Amino acid sequence: MHLHILGICGTFMGGLAALAREAGHRVTGCDSNVYPPMSDQLRGLGIELIEGWSADQLALRPDVFVVGNVVTRGNPLMEAILDAGLPYTSGPQWLAEHVLPGRHVLAVAGTHGKTTTTSMLAWMLDQAGLQPGFLVGGVPQDFGVSARLGAGKTFVIEADEYDTAFFDKRSKFVHYRPRTAVLNNLEFDHADIFPDLAAIETQFHHLVRTVPASGLLVVNAREESLARVLTRGCWSQVQRFGGRKEEPGMLRARGEPHDFDVLRGSLKLAHVSWSLLGEHNQLNALAAIAAAEHVGVAPEAAAAALSRFKNVRRRLELLGTAGGVSVYDDFAHHPTAIRTTLDGLRRKVGPARILAVFEPRSNTMKRGDMAALLPWALEEADQAFCFAANLGWDPQSALSPMGDRVQVQSDLPALVRAVARVARPGDHVLCMSNGGFGGVHGQLLAALAG
Repeated sequence: MHLHILGICGTFMGGLAALAREAGHRVTGCDSNVYPPMSDQLRGLGIELIEGWSADQLALRPDVFVVGNVVTRGNPLMEAILDAGLPYTSGPQWLAEHVLPGRHVLAVAGTHGKTTTTSMLAWMLDQAGLQPGFLVGGVPQDFGVSARLGAGKTFVIEADEYDTAFFDKRSKFVHYRPRTAVLNNLEFDHADIFPDLAAIETQFHHLVRTVPASGLLVVNAREESLARVLTRGCWSQVQRFGGRKEEPGMLRARGEPHDFDVLRGSLKLAHVSWSLLGEHNQLNALAAIAAAEHVGVAPEAAAAALSRFKNVRRRLELLGTAGGVSVYDDFAHHPTAIRTTLDGLRRKVGPARILAVFEPRSNTMKRGDMAALLPWALEEADQAFCFAANLGWDPQSALSPMGDRVQVQSDLPALVRAVARVARPGDHVLCMSNGGFGGVHGQLLAALAG
């Protein structure tokens, strides 16, 4: 089968391309915005990439066009496909029909931590000898690829609540039919498609409805939103995790995020000592341990695998040091994720200065729906620098509670110069965006070296 994938450089669609290629299909694809790490992975697999959406791509004559949710009506290639009456499907639908049948699917859902938790879970199963397949919305350093078919019965997938395609407005995760579903957390996000938190809770309940009675829901006990989801109806077993107080049967942590015991009630099951930082990663670990246990991996073995876990690219990833200044890359873009990432770095560097450089790039952040939360999100930063290109709101006003601790720039070279002027040896520069950020990391390292 020849698949031509529209929006192939998105994390999900790029992973799907890798799976299709591994399964022996011919794969080509196109996109308008090509940047690492996905572009590197696709080229490494020998997948032909076409820049843009020209209608002359119909000449490739694929068996099916697989359409990513970045594609909208008015897209020249999509309009040509519709006019010609050619076969097309969504990425999640193709995956559900060609990869997931017959597998024990473990799906990781949540506003934050999906990529990291999915990677942890896949690594635990791999180290236990289960040979899992997986599709992660990033590139786990332990595997070097975002997706693989695997030879075992299990398949671990990052389960996104974003809509499937312009012709299928259900959340992606309803296609996956998991037997094990992790509900990691749930906050308001994706303001471009969801009017409020209640609408997202409805989608999460649609996921809950697809889990069989013999399946397992792994649920964050701290989240009132998830409690509301389950009160709408729950037909599966539930494993709660992360509560602050002892509760029979619940998994919880005792100790620091980098060195802690895993408890069920008052019984110690395992100990985790690893390199990851922050309470959010401690909770991610508990969720992954619970999900792994459902397919036969003992918590002690899962914890041992975590001691060797290297995390995902673009998750507090140190890219280099220049002029005594360390530069990190992180995918954080939601205010809560920005705050937890800064908290994790603060725990690592102690009193050293942190310069936060961030791009409000997601559709939610571009709209300004959460702009008022940014001063709270940036509390741990000694200085903050906002890249304010193409925003529909006034960042200077939204960030005014930070006083002279913040600068706003709409020009990327000016942003780099501003950071380089302020930075001094011993500082830590944390760049946060859910996109390529114009290659700001390399520009910063070059400016600091100079």
